[in-house]
Amino acid sequence: MYETIKVDVSNKIMTITLNRPDQLNAYNRQMQNDFIHALDRADSDDEVRVVIVTGEGRAFCAGADLEKGGETFGFEGSIEEHRDGGGILALRIYELKKPIIAAINGPAVGIGATMTLPMDVRIASDKAKMGFVFARRGITQEACSGWFLPRIVGISQAMEWVSTGRIFKAEEALEKNLVSNVVPLGELMDTAVSLGREIADNTSAISVALSRQLMWKMMGADHPMEAHKIESKYLYWVGKREDAREGVNSFLEKREPNFDMKPSTDMPEFYPWWEERTFKS
Repeated sequence: MYETIKVDVSNKIMTITLNRPDQLNAYNRQMQNDFIHALDRADSDDEVRVVIVTGEGRAFCAGADLEKGGETFGFEGSIEEHRDGGGILALRIYELKKPIIAAINGPAVGIGATMTLPMDVRIASDKAKMGFVFARRGITQEACSGWFLPRIVGISQAMEWVSTGRIFKAEEALEKNLVSNVVPLGELMDTAVSLGREIADNTSAISVALSRQLMWKMMGADHPMEAHKIESKYLYWVGKREDAREGVNSFLEKREPNFDMKPSTDMPEFYPWWEERTFKS
């Protein structure tokens, strides 16, 4: 049982619902802990192929819980040891082995917007609004958004949204490629689940896990040769595994594939292939 989220697993999809509707799903430390625990569950459960994140009630997430008033961001401890909680969540999402979809049902502001950036697909309802409002609160960005946001929408658009701190509608987010689709609120979850089912029913979990990490890690590569190196190793390894044989045979036999390999136990011996990063001020 969780205090701040609801978790449902059905038809290979884990749905995480931010569940503080009376506070517009405002983000606090308990939500961070609950969310990360659910993501750990998703990675360890091979029945989970896709994660969908949405909000209970009329908001997705209204940002940080401001119940402490002006002392909300008066952190204790030393500056060298302090870690941004949103960044800890974003990094956990970044390392996830499963594709993750944001179904943004309503307002997504501050951490409510930045937590979606390391998610793979963002779908918004026509009732959604978003905002990177940090400068209007006298603070700065968090949740690793200084890395994610410019890569998604470009530095110019990122700076315009961050420096003004203004709230913008889902249609603008679509126009600027922050979200991939805007649908009526009543169709939002069906749209997200349909995409999740397309992944879960037709693809190899190993293939998706490896591809997800390939593309995110290549966002920081300095040359396409880096992708070529890893892709070559990937293809050599997967080509000798049962999922590759099943993928080809099911195609030739004109039937649905039955992929058996599991990300929890069957990843390559060279995974993770990147240098693990640790927090050091």
